[in-house]
Amino acid sequence: MRLLLTAAMSTLAAGSALAGEASISIDIPRLNVAEYHRPYVAFWLESEDGGKITNLAVWYDVKHKDGEGTKWLKDMRTWWRRTGRELTMPTDGLSSPTRPPGTHELTFKSAAAPLAALPAGNYNLVVEAAREVGGRELLRIPFQWPPKAPATLDAKGDSELGAIALKLTP
Repeated sequence: MRLLLTAAMSTLAAGSALAGEASISIDIPRLNVAEYHRPYVAFWLESEDGGKITNLAVWYDVKHKDGEGTKWLKDMRTWWRRTGRELTMPTDGLSSPTRPPGTHELTFKSAAAPLAALPAGNYNLVVEAAREVGGRELLRIPFQWPPKAPATLDAKGDSELGAIALKLTP
């Protein structure tokens, strides 16, 4: 019995050690402007050729009265044209409130949606931000899925976005 329990625990530990993940670290810069509004931010994956889209997260004003926060989602123009206008917001597991200035993390396990259904290949992580009485910015980070080795890839915005890091673990 003890041998069986040890074998089961070893298999469980090995399985969790093999479970990879993708984590995104994003810095929302503190801007010195007269009228500051938190940015709306969309995160998605697109195939290398810009085709298939997999939404990861959308930060917007989910608590705006009568759902009016959704009317500014179209300010994230690329996301809106590619996939946003097809969605009904709020979408469980996708939409959440805007974030204040600072560094924020998103983590996705390879065994769970949306990464579990992602075929092997080359992709871009795309992050787009738009701010009322502000600007708009879009960044792409190319990567290969699934990762063969741990990797950290990054990009840096000029205005609405700060540093973005994509950390991949096999």
